[in-house]
Amino acid sequence: MGTETETETWQAKAKSKRDAVNNLIPKEWRLTSSVPSPEEQRDVTGEYMWQYLTTREVEITETDAVDIVKHTATGKWKAEEVIKAFCHRASLAHQLTNCLHEILFDAAVKDAKKLDEYFAHHQRPIGPLHGLPVSLKDQFHIKGVETTMGYIGWIGTFMGKKGTGREKVFESEMVRELRNLGAVLYCKTSVPHTLMSGETVNNIIGYTWNPKNRNLSCGGSSGGEGALIGLKGSPVGFGTDIGGSIRIPAAFNGLYGIRPSVGRLPYEGMANSMDGQNSVLSVVGPLSHSAASLRLMFKSLLSQQPWLHDPLVLEIPWRDELEQQVIDLVASTKSGTNKLAFGILKHDGVVTPHPPVRRAMDIVVKTLEKLGHKTIEWKPPSHKHGNDICHTTWSYDGGANVHSDFALSGEPVAEQVSQSYGTEPIDEASASKIARTNVEKREYQKEYMEYWNSTRDLTGTGRPADAFIMPLAPFAAARPKAYSYYGYSTVINTLDYTSCVIPVTIADKSIDELDKGFKPANAEDKRVSESYDPDIYDGAHVAVQLVGRRLQEEKVLALAEHVGGAVKASQ
Repeated sequence: MGTETETETWQAKAKSKRDAVNNLIPKEWRLTSSVPSPEEQRDVTGEYMWQYLTTREVEITETDAVDIVKHTATGKWKAEEVIKAFCHRASLAHQLTNCLHEILFDAAVKDAKKLDEYFAHHQRPIGPLHGLPVSLKDQFHIKGVETTMGYIGWIGTFMGKKGTGREKVFESEMVRELRNLGAVLYCKTSVPHTLMSGETVNNIIGYTWNPKNRNLSCGGSSGGEGALIGLKGSPVGFGTDIGGSIRIPAAFNGLYGIRPSVGRLPYEGMANSMDGQNSVLSVVGPLSHSAASLRLMFKSLLSQQPWLHDPLVLEIPWRDELEQQVIDLVASTKSGTNKLAFGILKHDGVVTPHPPVRRAMDIVVKTLEKLGHKTIEWKPPSHKHGNDICHTTWSYDGGANVHSDFALSGEPVAEQVSQSYGTEPIDEASASKIARTNVEKREYQKEYMEYWNSTRDLTGTGRPADAFIMPLAPFAAARPKAYSYYGYSTVINTLDYTSCVIPVTIADKSIDELDKGFKPANAEDKRVSESYDPDIYDGAHVAVQLVGRRLQEEKVLALAEHVGGAVKASQ
């Protein structure tokens, strides 16, 4: 940390930025009384939120993204009315959880009016997302607002640099595509500075809380998206994932969220940490309340042919046939002629999941078996090895990139980030070490691939497992400063598999009791086990992840919709 004067300077800059954003909330939408403590009001979703909204606003904001566009694309609902309702609810969500970095309400209303004018003139929508409000993680560049990514040193700059000519005018490729499709962009959501944390905290907005259980984290690094969508201040939004950063907030907030494989959706022109580290790439993907909403966003974006504008996107249009294969297998299961097969991994060999997560896994397994599907125990190559590879790639530069951004303002590093990057840079990896890591990753991917192929002998379907299901994290959500183990999510990034989070249940202190006589296998297992308290976790969302092979997004979304729907119906 710098001198006292420097410390005051970063604090003043943070306060000025925070106040400027908060002042963009219309006065009539500001809460007139202080936010109750978590002890007074643990859950601020649903009916608690409704007290601040009109009946019409509740109707609009409780509607799923798929149904919103059915209304806006036919002229039944005006885009202007829809965006105003979500702007109001988003402003409330921010006041309750600290989930917004940037507010674009005025620009969004202008854009919505233009869409309404287009529809009135042409009697058709401008695109498949006509009038759909879409929130974006604060890595996307949108004209008119900054991208700070939680860094105080990025305030008033373009990613820490001044005089680039790009400040508040440059837009990311996906932003351009979303506008072409008719989406209305109205806010950017909070992230942990550096992006490298499963909790969302920075020195500008503070800590972003879980709206379902405000004792807990909303997740990270797309945590603002998780909290905002969880409070239905957005029907759908986009986050990024290099170690779980889409899936973690989705799981912690009771949402669906897909981590696609590298090369399916455009990352071009977005801010990032450690840009140029290419061993394990970050990917961008949607979070929402249904698998159908994720499909809507995915399919719409691919219609824009992003491979023509992002050199890392593969030319793979949406493949209806992969989705149809799942639909046909589900139908054949009902008729008894065939079935789906799922691997089940309940423990990764390192850390034991908390009781609510174990119960969620049991619920899913029982649901699958009741549907007539085959489940097999998943016994893959060491997940610890896969996780070690991923973590090695994150420190190639010794933290030079993130610490240079902290140095711009002299701000301190959040404890949740310093556990990975310390408070100053260390030695960088050599080219030889990076090459060795790349070989190690490829060999691990090959070993895992062949294990998956070998499950053909166990499924009884003549095919290897269609997907496998495992926890996304060892807990329903992390307690503040207690996210110490990422193994359940990061291994998927090393493998570059497609993974979709499925919400399953709610933590219940009367069922999810402490493990009596639990004997931890290692120090991390002990640390995670000791973080569980049935009373503190009561009422939290609990989810799992469904994992498919690389570039199988169509299949994974179809499976997630089938499994998620069955799980919901079973309860």
